[in-house]
Amino acid sequence: MTQGYDIIGDIHGHADALVELLTKMGYEKRDGTWNHSDRQAIFVGDFIDWGPKQVETVMMVRRMVESGSALAILGNHDLNAIAWFLPDAEVPGDYLRSHFSPEWGKKNRDQHAAFLAEVEGKPDLHREIIDWFLTLPLWINLPGIRIVHACWHPRFMEYLSPLLLPGARLSKDLMPAAAKEVGPDEKNSGSPSVFTAVEALAKGIEIPLPVGTSFRDRYGFERTSVRVRWWDEQATTYQTAAMVDETLRKDLSNETLPEGSRIADDSNLLTFIGHYGLNGTPGPLTNKVACVDYSVGQGRPLCAYRWREGETILDAQNYCYVKPV
Repeated sequence: MTQGYDIIGDIHGHADALVELLTKMGYEKRDGTWNHSDRQAIFVGDFIDWGPKQVETVMMVRRMVESGSALAILGNHDLNAIAWFLPDAEVPGDYLRSHFSPEWGKKNRDQHAAFLAEVEGKPDLHREIIDWFLTLPLWINLPGIRIVHACWHPRFMEYLSPLLLPGARLSKDLMPAAAKEVGPDEKNSGSPSVFTAVEALAKGIEIPLPVGTSFRDRYGFERTSVRVRWWDEQATTYQTAAMVDETLRKDLSNETLPEGSRIADDSNLLTFIGHYGLNGTPGPLTNKVACVDYSVGQGRPLCAYRWREGETILDAQNYCYVKPV
């Protein structure tokens, strides 16, 4: 019987770091897959892009899921991979995540290059991995804990649930609506759409900056909107809520965040996320929310949080991590 879960952060193709982390946590490889005598792993998504062993990472996780020693959800990089693979019926010859757009085509390929290097020219393998990604849920709700890649958003989950396959899974038929960005009026209307809902769950809440304000992200692209610390009840202004470098924060407005950018959630359940590529010593964001992504793709630790049944307050001592090999 499972006595607890090991919630493992974004791996991004670092299979060797995953082996080291699983070994450190007492998992053993038997019959071709990794398992633990009384614990189960939960992967928060983002299995691909950046690292040196893309396919090996996916297959390790897939074998664990199929053997019952792990659960897994869909991350935004895995979602992007599905969109890169599926044709766009509205743009003949292109795909839901454009290969050829003058504005986005090169950026999309560059971000996906490590994975494509291992699967392009191998269409059967490529399709097999995409089909497996489509079996992964957008979120998992378990007794005592819940897991989503970037943002636990009850209102968006309620909106999406009747549109998804059983187990909170995206269908191929829904992918065009999930992958194709809506116009700014619809995006900022406050009313959910499939795109805005999936985008929030997989990539976080992103809100427009005040008119005339922008910044450059880590890829050098100018941004006029910013992701916010949705879990932080005290983060009520652009300056306190924006997820930006501290050198940029002082230049942001102290205006109050717009309606709809904060989440009403009084469930009091422990929530685990990945996605945000944090720095520093791993630790909970609050006593109820923990991020397990500490940027293994950038040479920082691959993390897990070791939750035991009955735990209701998060503890930094329950983090386990290794540096990438």
